[in-house]
Amino acid sequence: MLEALSRHSYDFAFSLTNTAGCAARIAQEMPRAIAERYVPAMLKGERFGGSALSEPDAGSDFAGIKTHAAKDGDDWILNGAKAWITNAAFGDVFITCAQTDPAQGWRGIASFLVDGRREGFARSLAEALAGGGVIGAGGFTLKNYRVHADEVVSTPGQAFRRAMAGVNQARTYVAAMCCAMVDVCLETAIAYGKERQAFGGPLAAKQGWRWMAADIATDVEAGRLLVAKAADLIARGEDAALASAHAKKFATRMAIGRISDACQLMGAAGLREEYPFLRHLASARVANYTDGSTEMQNERIAAILVG
Repeated sequence: MLEALSRHSYDFAFSLTNTAGCAARIAQEMPRAIAERYVPAMLKGERFGGSALSEPDAGSDFAGIKTHAAKDGDDWILNGAKAWITNAAFGDVFITCAQTDPAQGWRGIASFLVDGRREGFARSLAEALAGGGVIGAGGFTLKNYRVHADEVVSTPGQAFRRAMAGVNQARTYVAAMCCAMVDVCLETAIAYGKERQAFGGPLAAKQGWRWMAADIATDVEAGRLLVAKAADLIARGEDAALASAHAKKFATRMAIGRISDACQLMGAAGLREEYPFLRHLASARVANYTDGSTEMQNERIAAILVG
């Protein structure tokens, strides 16, 4: 589904899957009364949400978050700030990670359901992203925000593991979305190349043009196979940390170069807004940062390989 949507708009698809993923977790992991309060409105598109991990000073370093949760009877009181959160510009239902005991490191992190319509929630200014506005990246501040006992999503220690498992899935679907963007750009260029006449024949008849198109197609195929391997491991409940890192690293980096190459196949016509090249190129740049930068994928791969 995300591949199909990303052929038209990566940022819309990314926004959608964050709301859907949040709704799914609420439906599957929380009490029925909580699910009935939020999930129907989220499925109707009346409310938007996602996962709130990153902070102004903690992105890829998830274990370094500073938002604090303090026990208050059966409730929890949250204080802190979140940043670079998908859908935060307009959403108001977030599974939010907070540190309950800094001395415990990642083992002290828990996750809580935060409702932006309640007291203690203040939305920050949205990020003005070139080519990624529909993602709605932004943040919010929590000041003495009260979480009731039945709104705890994952207890300390469990939240970090659950988030890391979700990141493997996200890295895999981001890679798939990048492959879809490259694919539609190649299809667009091929259709144009067959019709555009230059030097006595169609562009698509020129060897240099044909070979560039073939190189793009090979890289898309390689990306799809990496995605398929990671997705298969996830579906079977096996460890997909290495496979998802390989898929995301390759597909996001590949998309930057190959979307640009497909645009080049069109000549100056590729710059026209009716074509998807520059829109998808900006989205591919965004994809290089979502759910762990390319450099973090390298670090993850190296850690698994050599410790």
